[in-house]
Amino acid sequence: MIDPARPLVVRAPAKINLTLDVLGKRADGYHELASVMQTIGLHDTLVLHPAPAGEFSLVCDAAELSGDDNLALRAARLICDATGVQRGVRIALQKSIPTQGGLGGGSSDGAAILTALNRWWDLGLSKEHLIALAAQLGSDLPFFIWGGTARVAGRGEIVIPLPDAPPLWLVVARPPISIPTPAVFRALTPADYTTGATTDALVARIQAGTLPPLNDATLLNALEPGVLRAFPAVAQARAQLLAAGAPCVRMSGSGPTLYAPFTDLAHAAAVHRAALAAGMQVWLTTTAPAGF
Repeated sequence: MIDPARPLVVRAPAKINLTLDVLGKRADGYHELASVMQTIGLHDTLVLHPAPAGEFSLVCDAAELSGDDNLALRAARLICDATGVQRGVRIALQKSIPTQGGLGGGSSDGAAILTALNRWWDLGLSKEHLIALAAQLGSDLPFFIWGGTARVAGRGEIVIPLPDAPPLWLVVARPPISIPTPAVFRALTPADYTTGATTDALVARIQAGTLPPLNDATLLNALEPGVLRAFPAVAQARAQLLAAGAPCVRMSGSGPTLYAPFTDLAHAAAVHRAALAAGMQVWLTTTAPAGF
């Protein structure tokens, strides 16, 4: 049992979309998605400190994220309201996941708080209950309750865990631009919609314990063409990674962050070094299993 009187250190991993199919627009205005999502080693760090009942605070090394609307703080309040537990918590958040990048950093922080407080305070909530709470905070949070490899459907709130995919090395690059997710989806046209076949094929491979050849066809992101057209900085960063030797470059989520997957560390490290030399903001990391 975790001692609730002692601070607790928690990791909140980023995610990438190995596939992202957009099937069409729903009657409620959202888009129907089919995606394989994967947690990765790049992560935020949260330290939870005991506090008197009803006291909730958050400090972050990125000062602009220290407000009351931070998903980690909202998650702490939500789990207390939902369970009636008389507790409080002070949260210290060190950000390593770039913000507004399509890597799910804020959602991961919120999900990490729900999971950690459930254990730290011995609340006994089931994973299904945590997922229901997570869905109240945002569409990406339910995935992070599971972590690892999962098929995601609906607008992102339906999560079907998969076996951990075979590990990959990743070069992750953040172009110097922020892209509002709603604008990316508003710009979609029916010509951008996909059938979901790419996601289905990757799911079948993962369930069989393999991965397909890592190329732009097998790791499709239906949002990427529109972003590349509208935001030249993303197209330029993609071209730089390809010039650095990456055989495949895909966008995660609605961008702007890009990733290049590798099965070989030496190849990944060489591309990482070349991207750094070109002045790019890049990380060398790996895919991460459930429970990371």
